[in-house]
Amino acid sequence: MQGARAPKAHGQSLDAMGTLGRPWVILLTYVLTAMELSCLFLQFSIIPYLSRSLGLDSVAFGYQQTIFGVLQLLGGPLFGRFADQRGARAALTLSFMAASALYLLLAAACSPGLPGVALLFASRLPAVLMHTLPAAQMIITDLSAPEERPAALSRLGLCFGVGSIIGSLLGGTLSAAYGIQCPALVALGINLLGTVLSFTCIPANTKGASARAQAAPPGSSRASVFDLKAITRLLLQPGVLPVFLVKVVSGFPSGLFMVMFSIICMDFFQLEAAQSGYLMSFFGVLQMVIQGLVIGRLSRHFSEAALLRASVLVFMVVGLAMVLMSNIFHFCLLMPGLVFSLCALNVVTDSMLTKAVSASDTGTMLGLCASVHPLTRTLGPTLGGLLYRSFGVPIFGHVQFTVNFLVLLFLWRQPMLQKMDKVR
Repeated sequence: MQGARAPKAHGQSLDAMGTLGRPWVILLTYVLTAMELSCLFLQFSIIPYLSRSLGLDSVAFGYQQTIFGVLQLLGGPLFGRFADQRGARAALTLSFMAASALYLLLAAACSPGLPGVALLFASRLPAVLMHTLPAAQMIITDLSAPEERPAALSRLGLCFGVGSIIGSLLGGTLSAAYGIQCPALVALGINLLGTVLSFTCIPANTKGASARAQAAPPGSSRASVFDLKAITRLLLQPGVLPVFLVKVVSGFPSGLFMVMFSIICMDFFQLEAAQSGYLMSFFGVLQMVIQGLVIGRLSRHFSEAALLRASVLVFMVVGLAMVLMSNIFHFCLLMPGLVFSLCALNVVTDSMLTKAVSASDTGTMLGLCASVHPLTRTLGPTLGGLLYRSFGVPIFGHVQFTVNFLVLLFLWRQPMLQKMDKVR
């Protein structure tokens, strides 16, 4: 029934877009996402070195990561609800404004005459409102038919790949050539531009009239953005909670590894900062190709349930390979499998979850999905550091294999996924 209503909703949304048609709005959304992700990876590439220059140790660096993760974890569902109620333009503009504040504080932390440590920790605070990717996912979801949704969402992987490549290279290059403050100033300028483009070019609301009427029936008062019951209600809808748990649990072991990746690169792989940047660029290229090109093609030939099982199975194989990994060459060999599993898991679960809820709740659902990664960043520095210190790198492979083996058994027993296979 959702697919039957989609063309009508799209047409009504298109009427509200003014001079920009639906394809141009989607294209601009991809561009804005790439801009924001480039700045995010630019920040990630300089934060460890800025922390070290300010005299902070690895424990204080972990506190920064935890604060950033907790704030995004708390802000994700609320931001999604704000996007559902206030529309795409307000959501994207707010996200870019928050990012601009973060990079302004980060640039100030690089100034010798200012309290750098306090400003560095203060720069984490705007993260509670920095959710450009969920806002972009909501726009793509609202403007694409259900059968086109996996391919449309997978193209955001191109944005992620471009962002990781450009951001990682720019961070290292600009800081080496012009000082560590320069990347923060460049990111500030890019996000101010994103704020202007979001406010002037993105339509106020990308949802169809039927979805808006469902979200706010005539004569009813608008629900609060902070209505936690409305947020948790989505998880209790049929078919939502099992898929959401798979999304959280299956990707958590690899998330632990990625949280500790910068430390592993320095200690285990013995890489310099520039070499780590090249490795992250390679990771970005893989993600750009696999999520932007491969996942979309596979979604046309296989059911979402089959792709979900495949991602979990490949996670298991990669976990076994991590146990035997001893150098950077081994890691490069297993990276394609790791990236495939991460991309397939995220794209497929996002698509399944947005189809399981009404069109008026897609932003809130995507906000909940966006909280999964902050959850890993919150628990990861402490748990990952403890595992790494106690057992070394192979423990991440053992955990990944064991957890995903249990997830695979769970998936095979899910009747909803079996029905999806039969329908396909």
